Amino acid sequence: MLSEADLQQLESTLLPALERHHLRLLAHSLRCLQQAGGGPQAPLPDQTLLQAWAERQPNLAVDPSFIPVLVEQLARSALQLQAIAAGCGKQPLALEISDLVRWGQAEADARIAGLNQPAPPPRS
Repeated sequence: MLSEADLQQLESTLLPALERHHLRLLAHSLRCLQQAGGGPQAPLPDQTLLQAWAERQPNLAVDPSFIPVLVEQLARSALQLQAIAAGCGKQPLALEISDLVRWGQAEADARIAGLNQPAPPPRS
């Protein structure tokens, strides 16, 4: 789960609301994957480990049909976290919330820089 400090760090960015929401989802996925995988130095958990972890979560017991959906979403988030970690020179589960914030800000800066580029001349 995300701590209050994690949430404050995510909310303190100047990113638009949709991008902050994306970062919150990634951060929540990171924390879940860290729990399922056994910690920051562990490899990313596979679907079997994710399934077993999800089945042990008391808050998911009320709706077991949600577990496969959550496992699939965590597996997809793991791919994105893997790409972010490669850019940071870290293992995916060793990422910190500050790494996600820096990545989100860099992505936003790159988009803004692309918008500020002059449009190419039309082809004749």
